[in-house]
This record gives sequence, structure tokens and C-alpha cells, in this order.
Amino acid sequence: MWRSMASTLSWRDTAGTEHNATLCTGALTPRAPSRVVLADDTMSADTAYRHACEGTGLLWQGDFQNARQLLSAMTRRIDTKKVKRKAPPPLPMGDPAAFHAYRLAQSSRARILSMLLIPMDEAYEIALRRAPEVHDACFAAFGPATGPQVISLRELLGVIGASQWQERGVAVPLLGEDARIYPSYGVFSPTRGEYLQLVAEAPLRARTAWDIGTGTGVLAAILAMRGVKNVVATEISEQAAACARFNIDQLGLDEKVSILHADLFPEGRADLIVCNPPWLPSRPTSTLEYALYDADSSMLTRFVSGLASHLTPQGEGWLIMSDLAVHLGLRDAQALPALIDASGLRVVDRIERAPEHGKVSDREDPLHAARVRERTSLWRLALQ
Repeated sequence: MWRSMASTLSWRDTAGTEHNATLCTGALTPRAPSRVVLADDTMSADTAYRHACEGTGLLWQGDFQNARQLLSAMTRRIDTKKVKRKAPPPLPMGDPAAFHAYRLAQSSRARILSMLLIPMDEAYEIALRRAPEVHDACFAAFGPATGPQVISLRELLGVIGASQWQERGVAVPLLGEDARIYPSYGVFSPTRGEYLQLVAEAPLRARTAWDIGTGTGVLAAILAMRGVKNVVATEISEQAAACARFNIDQLGLDEKVSILHADLFPEGRADLIVCNPPWLPSRPTSTLEYALYDADSSMLTRFVSGLASHLTPQGEGWLIMSDLAVHLGLRDAQALPALIDASGLRVVDRIERAPEHGKVSDREDPLHAARVRERTSLWRLALQ
């Protein structure tokens, strides 16, 4: 379940009684506040925003729906501040300093908005006026509580939204007309279709396959649907591994696909080894970002470097990568080919697809200039 290192928050109520609770952190909360003050319906948005900018947590004691309105007001203040400073144009191509400044601004925004806190008891009940029932959603995201909890309202809204996504699922037509994948909280949803299409269309002649860092298990499911008899999907996150098991079971593929809680490769060799690592070499600032950002290209390097020792003699490795990092100036265009060559591998083929997500046409997106040039590739790698 999604829990970072536990932080205990302490505060005194209006009667002077001291309280302690565990900060319930998961996929969105960057870090714990430096101190906590009580806040309710009488606190102005300006005061709340000032406290949050200083790193002070606002433990909400008022109406729950008013807390949501306050969060929206704090968000507007961040946006207004950007407008007054003349929001920068889309990031220039190939300027890593501009990208890191953008990331810093995003991290600061997340930190400020995570300072509005909601108290919950040991059963994930919220004793605030007009508060929703969140026990099932929180239990699914975090497991059983061990005592009183405090959660960022921003995080709580993410948990509620993820619970709804998990209930509805995400349609994946490549797996069947009515097939759906059910992402759990903190597990990246398979909403970008181009990488799924690449795995569905690449030439396949494997009896055994591994899916490294499987996430929801969607790529392992596609391989099994394509006729691979023995698929092993590995995942370092226990939460993601549990999500993948659920999806494989509900698709009826449990006899073909096994889920292994492991860091990268299992023991032995396989005819096909597939990996879709995080595409951007930058440090994640929250748990959910581990699906997007790979500090120092660590996972990418470890996968490519270890691939040769795990392939059968005629086997292939499929590396699925976007070149967005190249267009942002975060990775040299020749870095990946050089890593492949140094790892005792050769490129059999490289299949590309243009992105299909909505941000490609969003000119307000700071990354627009890079996104319109982005291509996602499936690199077919074999032993030299």
C-alpha cells in the first residue's frame, strides 16, 4: 500500500488538549509540513495561502466542502501570481535549465497545495460537516489504519478519484472488445495508446517473455493475448504488483502470466524481455512521479546493461522509450545508442509512433514545443 516514511503530526485543540496523528502520505504528498495550525471556515484564503507558502500545515476543523473551496482559492492565488509575473512562454527546445525551472515551479505548487490537511480517525472516518464517506477508498489505497490519521485534502481527492477510476476501469480494446484495466491508486494508468499499439504490432516469435516493471500488467496481458505461453511480469512496488495480479486474474490470463515482486529481472533467461521505463531523467518529487521520472536514467541504464545476460541466444529485448527527453535537452540523442552498443547489444529494428494524447494539441502546455516532435519507439534489441 502507498505509504512513505511515517511522519507524526502534533497539535493542540482549542481546549489545549494535545493530539497526535500519522500523516497519511501516498502518491501526491511531497513532504510533511514543518508545523501545524488549526484552520476553519473563518480563515481567509489569503491567510491560508500565506501559511501554506511558509510550509505550515492547516489542520481543517470546519465544513468539508468549505475546505474544498479554500483549496480552489489557494490554487487561484498560485495561478494569479503566475499571471502577474507574466507566465513564461512554452519551454524552448533543448534547454534543460528551463525544464528544471518548470519542474521546480510544479514541485512548489504541489507543496503549497498539500498543506491543507484533513483529520481522520483510525477507521478513516472524517468528523467534519458535509464530509464524504472515504473509508473504502482510503483502505484500498493505504490498507488498514493504525490510529488517527491526517491526510492532505489534495491527496484525499486523488484517492477518491482513483477509487472511481478503479471501479470503472480503463478500456483497452487491444485486449478485447469489452476488456478493461483497473489501475489502483498510485499505479500509472495506461492512457497513452501508442506504446500499447507498438507492443501489439511488433514481430513476435517468443515462447517465454518477461515484462519488467509491469505496473498495471497491461503489457504482460497483451503479450499473453498474442500467444506467449509463459509471461513473467516483475514489479518492485508491492501496490503495483497487487494491481497487476488483479488485472491478470480478471482478464482470465492467470495461467499464462505470473506476477513477481522483484527489482527488474527474475532469474534465468527469456526469449523476449520487454521494458517501458520512465522516460524523463529527472528526480521524482512524489510517489506517482516514479512512473514518469527516472533520476540519472537509473532504471533505463540498469535494464539495458543487464539485458544481454538474461536473453536466450536468439532472444530479443523490447525497449519502449519516448524521445521527449532529447527534445527537452535532458538526454543526448546518441546516449541511448551508445548505451545499447556498450551493453553488447545491437538494434534489430526501431518502430515509431507519434503521440496520441491530448497535450499534443495543447499550445498552453509549457512542454508543447517538445511534445509535437515527440515520438515513442520500440527498440528491438538482440545480442551482438
